[in-house]
Amino acid sequence: MRLLFSSLMYCFIASMLTIVSPMQAQQDPFRWMDFHSAKDQDIVVWVTRSLDREKWTAIREIGVQYDAALVVTTLRDSPQAAANVDKFTVWSVSLTSHVAATPLLQGVSLRWVDWMRFGDGERLEPAVLYDDCTECAASTFFTSFHYDISQHMWAARWMRGNQSVPMWSASAPVGVTVTQVSAVMTEPTGREMVGTWSHFDYGSPKPAEEFIYLYDLDPFSGLERTQMVAGKAMDAMEQRLCHQPEVAKQLARGQDSTQCGQNVKPVVARKPVTTPPANNHGQSQPPGARH
Repeated sequence: MRLLFSSLMYCFIASMLTIVSPMQAQQDPFRWMDFHSAKDQDIVVWVTRSLDREKWTAIREIGVQYDAALVVTTLRDSPQAAANVDKFTVWSVSLTSHVAATPLLQGVSLRWVDWMRFGDGERLEPAVLYDDCTECAASTFFTSFHYDISQHMWAARWMRGNQSVPMWSASAPVGVTVTQVSAVMTEPTGREMVGTWSHFDYGSPKPAEEFIYLYDLDPFSGLERTQMVAGKAMDAMEQRLCHQPEVAKQLARGQDSTQCGQNVKPVVARKPVTTPPANNHGQSQPPGARH
């Protein structure tokens, strides 16, 4: 009887270990799930059940690293609505608890742009652009997603509500002309950062104003930071934002603006010297040649 009880307990524990969490089959590197692959169905089913109480029409993407899934859902207001007005939500879904689904950001027109590295020695992070509305003067924002090992979940960078790094705004105050420049730039070490420059021209009422912001990670703490560039550093940052060859990942806008044209110093390429030296008589011989 004791032997039978021990065998039953062993089978029960073994079965529980196989169903507690689908993350056991996952490896360390980030991987997008294949909705049509049998080996990824346990993750797809787990995420679907975790989001069962939330409001969404379709699950578009599921990416997994460690014990959390990065999930994108879309919501269509009605079957007759156009697909380009779908609202999206990005979630962090725990693979160890069905109750832990955390919304990270919401918006429209989500665009995956590239993998980026914002800290020296850190992992590459998936980055996106998205808008705040459709059929309006939309603003475009940028963020990236990283796995927060202390919280065992995914997180979005530089977030304030549903807004992250403001890359572009289609609206401007009445009577004000706004020129914008933005870019993702790469340091010599490979670390990346985002810069934005807004020039506000008020006309005759008051002088124009410049606002330059830099978004990066503090190299010591690894925390996100937003810095306003001022003083002598403004000119150098203007040059860098406008200098097209330095722009990384094709995440740039406004380099063809009049503001860049008026402020960017032209890069003068050094021309090669093609004339021979004055003492050259055309009689040189290779080393070792016999006279």
